Amino acid sequence: MAEWTQMKTSRFTRLLGALLILIISLGLVLLVLEVCCAPAQEGEDAFPENAAAPHTSAPPPTDSAAALLPLTSEPAATRAYPGTYSGTPTPNPTPTGFETTFTHQAYTVQQGDTLSAIAYAFGCTVDELAAANGIAPDAIWPGQVLVVPTAATESAPAFKVIPDSELVYGPAYIHFDVPSFVAGQGGYLAGYTEVVEGRTLTGAEVVQLVAQRYSVGPRVLLALLELRAGWVTNPTPSEDTLYFPMGKYEDYMEGLFEQLSWTAAELNSGYYGWKYRGWTTIHLMDGGRAAIAPQTNPGTVAVQNYLGQVAHSEEWQALVGPQGFAATYARLFGNPFAYTVEPLLPPELAQPEMRLPWEAGETWYLTGGPHGGWGRGSGWAALDFAPGGEMGCQVSVEWVTAAASGLVLRSEIGEVVIDLDGDGYEQSGWVLSYLHVDSQERVEEGTWIERGERVGHASCEGGFSIATHVHVARRYNGEWIPADGPVPLVLSGWTAHAAAREYDGTLTQGDQVREACECSIDDFNGLVSDNAPGD
Repeated sequence: MAEWTQMKTSRFTRLLGALLILIISLGLVLLVLEVCCAPAQEGEDAFPENAAAPHTSAPPPTDSAAALLPLTSEPAATRAYPGTYSGTPTPNPTPTGFETTFTHQAYTVQQGDTLSAIAYAFGCTVDELAAANGIAPDAIWPGQVLVVPTAATESAPAFKVIPDSELVYGPAYIHFDVPSFVAGQGGYLAGYTEVVEGRTLTGAEVVQLVAQRYSVGPRVLLALLELRAGWVTNPTPSEDTLYFPMGKYEDYMEGLFEQLSWTAAELNSGYYGWKYRGWTTIHLMDGGRAAIAPQTNPGTVAVQNYLGQVAHSEEWQALVGPQGFAATYARLFGNPFAYTVEPLLPPELAQPEMRLPWEAGETWYLTGGPHGGWGRGSGWAALDFAPGGEMGCQVSVEWVTAAASGLVLRSEIGEVVIDLDGDGYEQSGWVLSYLHVDSQERVEEGTWIERGERVGHASCEGGFSIATHVHVARRYNGEWIPADGPVPLVLSGWTAHAAAREYDGTLTQGDQVREACECSIDDFNGLVSDNAPGD
């Protein structure tokens, strides 16, 4: 009897335990269903921050990386704008007047022309020009008719590798942490250091610096570095990549900083050459030229242009196709079109009011017309101004002032970057960049500066300069905005106009004209500022 009672009690205990487990399990199921299936409340993200939103649009066309890669979404910590991916690559109408040419163009040499300036304007090289015309690099004269070798020998694929918002250092990069990503990959880059302009920088810091200066997306730079040299993921890359990892084999280009700077310039040349300067072909390493597909986008042309400088025709065709750069990028970052921010430049974009960037009542001089925002290729976004009476590279006693109010994001090595919308990000909205501002009395990073307040003194510090001046350029959402373009640079009512050559050009106000000149002549290139604080 005692034995039976014990067995009954034990059986009852087991049944009770099973019942409790069943109740707990049902409770957990109900809790999960409540959390997962409850509708999002107003103002709440309907999707977990580390998950992709449902993709309901039509499949993307097969002429892009988006058609070949799964849609991925970054975690919120690295994502910039939510919900920007539409399922199709960057829309890009064929540029006005576009016509692929399979014959050479002709150009009549103007006073002051150089072969390098002509080559840059047409997207070819000095060697190509010299060879096509059977001349020495300096043997040109005004009135001479040159054959410009931009005829296509083959066609570039229409396959799109990245959206425009990936190529520029824009909103898609607001929360992208270069050092964390590089460290997480564990490659050679993670342990790399280099002395740059007197400072010892890590590999990640070099990538970040080049991205900021040239306004080129760091994910693109990292993917190209991995494609060319394997530095991002391989801790022991091939020895022949250690000095010239990006493929520019010149003694003065040794090291990651010089190699990436050159790469960024080539990327920018393709992007802005296609979008604003009428490029129709890309120069290839073996001397051939690929006709740009009219339906492609500037970001893709940028990558095609860089790869054309380091690869012969057959290899280049593979690198710009689905199994080349696109596959390397996807392995590191997923689908590039998942980062798309569109439109990068709103159709109604307008410049905020800006004044001449020196103190009211003083006369400075237009010494450089529209030219690169930073280095070769970066859009003709900048103008140069110099105070009167300055010779050589001495620090001016005159003050550079803020052309518009904003937050000073960076103030270092001659550069001052002012965020005009005050959100604290140079990747979004209007940004004003100054170069050659001396370290003495330069405005500090983190300062809110009103229009007309002092930024610092003009000098030769930062970048490349052989005479004291200040260089001023604009960006919007990371793209360099041409001084003479759809949204022209206007300072105190003076509107910028480009000429056929970089650094030439004018400012006009009504019937008044000021022409860029390395001179100081009041009624030729002199400008009187009206930029007073509190105006």
